[in-house]
Amino acid sequence: MIQLNATFDLQQDVISSILKKEETARATTDVSDPRILHVERDGGVLYCWRGATGTTRIGKYDPHSKHNKLLYTFDKQVCVSSCSLNKEETLLAVSLTQKHRQEELLRPVSKCLTLLIEIHPINNTKVLKAVDCRVRVQFLHPDSVQTSVLESHLLLITEDGYVDQFHIMLARHEGYRVVMLNPDRLAKDRVAEDFSWVQWDSQNQRLYFLTSRERNMECVQFHPQRNCETVFELPLELPCNPFSSMSFVHLGFDHYYEDGREEGISLVVFTDKTERSMCVCYSHPVYSRKEVRYTIAFVHKGCSKTFTVALDQEALCSSTNLQPLFFHTGHYVVVFLAGHFLHLLNTRQQDLLCYSFFLSGSDACLGEVGGSYVGGTHGGSSLLELQSGRMYTPTISSAHLMDFLHAERPEAQRLATLQCMLVYKGAEPEVERQVIDWICGDVLSFHSFDQIQEFILASLYRITHQHSLCLDMLLPYSSVFQKKELPVALTMIPGVKCTPALLPQPLFKGKSSEKRKASHQRHLEENTKKVLSMVDTCRLDTSVVPLLFQEEDPQQKGLIGTMVDKLREHLNRHLPQLGKKRTDALVVNYVAKLLELVHHMLELLWHKYNLGPQVLCLKQQGSPEEWSVFHVMLRILEATKGLGLPLPPGYNSLLAVLGLKCVCRHSFLQFVDHSLLQLTEPFVSRLMKDLDNSDENEALKFSILKRLPEPMLERVCHLWDHPVSSACISRNYVSQTLQNVQIHQNQDKIMGFGLEDPEHSSLWPDFLPLSYLTKVLSDLEKKALNPFEEQENVDARFVEETALKQTLIELRLEDKT
Repeated sequence: MIQLNATFDLQQDVISSILKKEETARATTDVSDPRILHVERDGGVLYCWRGATGTTRIGKYDPHSKHNKLLYTFDKQVCVSSCSLNKEETLLAVSLTQKHRQEELLRPVSKCLTLLIEIHPINNTKVLKAVDCRVRVQFLHPDSVQTSVLESHLLLITEDGYVDQFHIMLARHEGYRVVMLNPDRLAKDRVAEDFSWVQWDSQNQRLYFLTSRERNMECVQFHPQRNCETVFELPLELPCNPFSSMSFVHLGFDHYYEDGREEGISLVVFTDKTERSMCVCYSHPVYSRKEVRYTIAFVHKGCSKTFTVALDQEALCSSTNLQPLFFHTGHYVVVFLAGHFLHLLNTRQQDLLCYSFFLSGSDACLGEVGGSYVGGTHGGSSLLELQSGRMYTPTISSAHLMDFLHAERPEAQRLATLQCMLVYKGAEPEVERQVIDWICGDVLSFHSFDQIQEFILASLYRITHQHSLCLDMLLPYSSVFQKKELPVALTMIPGVKCTPALLPQPLFKGKSSEKRKASHQRHLEENTKKVLSMVDTCRLDTSVVPLLFQEEDPQQKGLIGTMVDKLREHLNRHLPQLGKKRTDALVVNYVAKLLELVHHMLELLWHKYNLGPQVLCLKQQGSPEEWSVFHVMLRILEATKGLGLPLPPGYNSLLAVLGLKCVCRHSFLQFVDHSLLQLTEPFVSRLMKDLDNSDENEALKFSILKRLPEPMLERVCHLWDHPVSSACISRNYVSQTLQNVQIHQNQDKIMGFGLEDPEHSSLWPDFLPLSYLTKVLSDLEKKALNPFEEQENVDARFVEETALKQTLIELRLEDKT
């Protein structure tokens, strides 16, 4: 799982180079006892060796230029326990371990001598401290700042539990010589005291230390302007008396003390500015050789997890040290106990155990290093094998991940593998292609998770995380949380007990925030236009997938606009500090990337199965390749529907075309009735035009027309050349015309025009069938007998009053009584 890439080899990169140079100068050469001392912020490796004439030399290896540089030579053999070089490479701080000789037993000699040496050129040497305790030295390497004053700042960290910062003023003589000003009066400040554990963070120029009494972890930030400040304090629930002696972390290697490991627990802090994460990892005292306990405190998440791992008793015979090794790669913290287990914890998604790897047996190996002790360097992102003098950069192997994905492994491991490949390795096009190929080729679904949903959410999470910070806690990264009850397989690791807990809130110094009102955007059409304008137009111009992004598709466009609106509202509520413009850009880009992901999957499918424009021909039966694509597209539809995500406009039309070609007509209509397929207007229009009026096709068209909503039916009915279609058109036209006639009649009555007035009557429309029907009815009405003509002795006065009464009623001038 973990692949170790060699970045430095003491024998090949240093010793061979030294031997070549010395062979050029003289015939006899001797390089003995080479040792790595420290790794500075720029990656430069400080080392020492003993020469043939009894000298001790200190050099630096530059990993960028691959060159070695001699820094200083002691004219006798000394034991270098700590070493640091300033950024300008003009000063060298060295801490020497002094051992009593037989002839010096009666003379008082300090155990540790700390020196400050001018090396540009070699000139003055000053003794900074001579004490009977271990001392580590570390120059500050601040970010570049323009200053007219030459100065360096040096930290002295002592075993007695205090840190002093020396401010060293420099001067340039003769244009090139750099010397110390007033070396006898160097200014110094007390940075911290009364601690039992200390760690140096070279990348962020921070010092972490653990106070002896309250067991609080404090962090001191060093700034270029000579000042430093305590950034925060974090209470930790550590075991009692965790350290029997002072513990130095990432402050170089004292080979004269650390040949045997320091007693006590292992404690290390990992920070990542890009990930905005901070993890405090520590082990627990080993009271029984049956189990090992360790805790990972996710400070950026406000929680911790304590793991208790049962050990394989057969493997205990070869294990002498049961304190695990902690290091990190990417956004994974790795816990390794040689011969027992390899635990990779996801620092982004620490909620469930299924997003992390726990490997044992033959899988729990660490590259070619095997079971030898490996120490963390350079902020924990590099590993050092002390015995061979090799340094490695650990990475997660893509080949191993693909093997895990295809192998018959527990679903939790395969989910962790899929998440790792998509989020951690997903930026590699080949890895993404392999994942899509696996999803499309794996017909069997998993009980615990949906592969397509995981692909969409994890890929969107990775893309958005690259473009903006502070969104990992607001955007979903997995579909597992949509389940009401999580499967046991995703929440437990066999043989491992996990105890979660909430962390006490760290006390930050001088931090404030402002709240802004969230702005709500309701114009869904504008949202959709912005999203579609962000979609990669270059890729769409060369796309082989038909119909996508080529239709109006009001349903999907409405979903796109709604998602933009809701996501904008969500970010404005939780991250008001981003501002309106940045939030709008993030939201639009997020939804656009979602649509591009789906389009990218279909592009790979089209190329994989070599599909062409014949896909849209409804007269042909679907091929096996088209059936495979239809199956995958159906899974994509289910996955996005389960998450409430939109699809590219035209997706449902293309899916309906493939569905009609690949399944029988009865099954197709069942898919429609169960909302798995949608009868979009472009699809129905294509069906009405392409299929002839055979008995089978006619029955299909009738079945589809019955399932259409009335507005769509009126729009597509005229596309079918059939008597039923013509009758439908006629009925609709007559109904609409009669409605118009009624409206005009009411208007004519109000205006005072009679029905027989040919200039104002509305009973003579332009539609010929209706005009003919109206004329026939009018002629029949004229031929009908008038009942008043055959009757004599008619009361004219009564008829006149009745007619007047009816007129008043018709004109609504008098109520009917």
